Amino acid sequence: MMQRKELIAGNGTVVYWMTDPIDHSKDTMFFLHGLTADHTMFEQQMEYFSRKYNIIAWDAPAHGESRPFRGFTYGIAAECVKMILDDHHIQTAILVGQSMGGFISQSVISRYPEYVKVFVSIDSTPYGDYYSRSDQWWLRQVEWMAMLYPLKMLKSAMAKQTAVTEKGRDNMNAMLAPYGKKELCHLMGIGFAGFLDDNRQLEIPCPVLLIVGEKDRTGKVLSYNKEWAKRTGYPLIWIKNAAHNANVDNPAEVNKAIESFLESAV
Repeated sequence: MMQRKELIAGNGTVVYWMTDPIDHSKDTMFFLHGLTADHTMFEQQMEYFSRKYNIIAWDAPAHGESRPFRGFTYGIAAECVKMILDDHHIQTAILVGQSMGGFISQSVISRYPEYVKVFVSIDSTPYGDYYSRSDQWWLRQVEWMAMLYPLKMLKSAMAKQTAVTEKGRDNMNAMLAPYGKKELCHLMGIGFAGFLDDNRQLEIPCPVLLIVGEKDRTGKVLSYNKEWAKRTGYPLIWIKNAAHNANVDNPAEVNKAIESFLESAV
């Protein structure tokens, strides 16, 4: 049974949901959603994997119910992940990070590698020297460029960009609903600029699986993942009929890919 919990952090309250009671004989999966989203994007994964694993899913700092939250950084987000695990005496977790959630996962790995048993990246991109100066410049322009669009148009475009199914777009629209224009654009800005500030060369010591929707047209996610897999040898799974929120567009294939990987990795 999932219970709502709160972590009182220095910059705000972080809300998360988890298996209660925890079975310490089982591994724990920690689901970390993408930028401007919330834990509901993982509903199909939480239900599926709760049969075999303890589950944690949060609204990341400055997202969803974890608002307001002052001074979001990836370092602070990583510390919050560690604090949640420590609070429940969980020594290691399987981190499943979608988009920004993959950045937070890598931020955790860079600081607290001993806490991460497996990393599953869903439509995210790597830490490291993958990004050209042009890429970095454009990422730092996101906030003011987003402010140029009317809020309704911006949210509609984001939903269409991240999902190809009606269910996926409905989920994205619901996750975007609480945000006003200024908060939404600022969140997008600090999400990308904060990634650039935290980015570093990173050797990941645990097993890694890369999952990408075949129809992901968000930035250069497709090309970055091809290069990520090429440099590291990490397995890369392409999900049919899915865009950036692949786990919402095609949960059955994503769940199958994760399950198969975990059977051999843990």
